[in-house]
Amino acid sequence: MTSSKQAKRSKGRPIAAKNGVGREALIAATRKLLQELTPAQVTIAAIGREAGVDPALIRYYFGNREALLFEVAEQIAEHEENAAPREDLTPTAQLEAFMHQTFRFTRSAKYMQRLMTEELSSAKSAEIQQKLREWQRTPVAVYEEIKARDGGEALDPFDALFLHLAVVGISDFFHSGAPVVKMLAPEGTDMAELEKRYEAFAVRLLLDGLRRRDV
Repeated sequence: MTSSKQAKRSKGRPIAAKNGVGREALIAATRKLLQELTPAQVTIAAIGREAGVDPALIRYYFGNREALLFEVAEQIAEHEENAAPREDLTPTAQLEAFMHQTFRFTRSAKYMQRLMTEELSSAKSAEIQQKLREWQRTPVAVYEEIKARDGGEALDPFDALFLHLAVVGISDFFHSGAPVVKMLAPEGTDMAELEKRYEAFAVRLLLDGLRRRDV
């Protein structure tokens, strides 16, 4: 009789949930793993081990792994959005700040862009797919707004979608292409310092390419 009741309880709320191990602990564990592993390696079992809980808690709180990964990415993005460029900046300064924001978002997890393209973009959930589609369109809309604010005064006309793709690709390669970067960098190079210099160079390169030549 007792064992039967225990078996029934085991299908309900996981014990760790009763003991106070909640959503934030799982999110923190997932964020930590994404700094060290490729998204494909951040499995339900790996997250459970990192958080020190039954992996069933992921299903209890999030429904599935995809929903957890999406929430982690959203939280990271929201942190960056809280530091969004001020409206009192000139359009050119706002454009520069927004590019740096994309670099910070890419740095927030070692394989952030891979998480977006390889994991979340192929999510089975229609809801996650729709949320991701809307989320991905946001930076393009920001570039469009900056272009409209400038009105051709300091910046040449540009395609907001192409600019977004360029910034994402350039910001991501330092991480996705890390083996090549390390191979080409002089021996003993401080990679953190090199990354800062790379970001400054890339943003300046893009900005210079967008400036009007007759002003």
